[in-house]
Amino acid sequence: MRLYCKRIQKDQPMTKPSDICYSHGFNNEHESEALKGALPIGQFNPQKCPYGLYAEQFSSTAFTAPKHENRRTWMYRIRPSISMGDYSPIDKGLLRTAPLNGQPCPPNVMRWDAQPITETPTDFIDGLTTVAANGDANTQIGIGIHLYSANKDMENRYFCNADGELLFVPEKGELTARTELGLLHVKPGEILVIPRGIKFQINPMGEPIRGYLCENYGSPFTLPERGPVGANGFANQRDFCYPTACFEDSEQSSCLVTKFCGELYQAELDHSPLDVVAWVGNSAPYKYDLSRFNVINSVSFDHPDPSIFTVLTSPSDTPGTANMDFVIFPPRWMVAENTFRPPWYHRNVMSEFMGLVHGVYDAKEKGFEPGGMSLHNCMTPHGPEAEVFEKASNTPLSPQKYDNTLAFMFESRYVIAPTEFSLHSTTKQKDYLDCWANLNKHFDGKA
Repeated sequence: MRLYCKRIQKDQPMTKPSDICYSHGFNNEHESEALKGALPIGQFNPQKCPYGLYAEQFSSTAFTAPKHENRRTWMYRIRPSISMGDYSPIDKGLLRTAPLNGQPCPPNVMRWDAQPITETPTDFIDGLTTVAANGDANTQIGIGIHLYSANKDMENRYFCNADGELLFVPEKGELTARTELGLLHVKPGEILVIPRGIKFQINPMGEPIRGYLCENYGSPFTLPERGPVGANGFANQRDFCYPTACFEDSEQSSCLVTKFCGELYQAELDHSPLDVVAWVGNSAPYKYDLSRFNVINSVSFDHPDPSIFTVLTSPSDTPGTANMDFVIFPPRWMVAENTFRPPWYHRNVMSEFMGLVHGVYDAKEKGFEPGGMSLHNCMTPHGPEAEVFEKASNTPLSPQKYDNTLAFMFESRYVIAPTEFSLHSTTKQKDYLDCWANLNKHFDGKA
């Protein structure tokens, strides 16, 4: 099926969310054209493309990657991407990239309040702040964890990240992602993924935006295996939304900012880089509504491990041990009998970075606010605070709905090192450890 979308004019008002159309299906080979007949049929690279367009292949995996892992898209655009000026370096502000050479990484439990949104006019690029990272972007291992905030459009600036795939977790405010392959409207409770190398803008829709951003240096995100769950459950392919072709035919000067090897560079253009009139492929931005995640949980006893809440995974070279898992803790029923229902106390070889979109996380009743974050690294002990333990140990175990909550976790096999900024931030909670101070001794030596 071919899907059409009228082209974008820069002087037109912001497109309404209801005007944006999508195609569906995770990692499907989608095709879309904004002008009828712009997409070549039966081949990718004809001698002359329709409408005088240029054919350009975009590959986010190696050409020779196995078929089930290979991701590439053919774009048919007004100008090829090479039609631009030379890059020059610019200041990267608080943006950092792994490895964080020489940065200490204490094994302490750490938690931060939400970062305030500045009142100074700030677009998405200038509002990026790195809070932690691991691995090495140049060897395509590990992740960077950033906070984003913005209170103005990017106007004539565009962004491209050559260091990694970007996973957005909005916490405040709705945004429009204007990408080479089309538009996506994203709000809190949804996620957005933009492949490594795609050019885009992030613009607030009427109010400031704030959220979490995972920069995945490793293998592109895919859906986790369901194992004995079988054919259905977790995140279903049909619920992932991909953009349809929309293009900007603009002769106005613009600026492309690219993140490359941890630095920021900018190049001047005499046109908009969002000039793709048609495209076909499986490497494209997508969004997903987290409320559609089909939760699998215990109906007998014991609390399963959080892998049952994995939405997306970036595999590593060790099966079952992810470069990064994106895990959510959404509304769900708890019915397990004779069971301590909150997450149990544990020490984990994997490192865990958590954030809260809205509501209250079931293991933390105080101090963990929407927009805040916590870090529990490899083998660092953690678990429910003292008040949660006492309550969960003594409450009647009737069926209970955990509602009005959405927390998430970036879980990685590599130690997640906080940046100098986050270690010394005024939002870092100096008394976080106190929430376990009243874990009383209950042992009495009696069976």
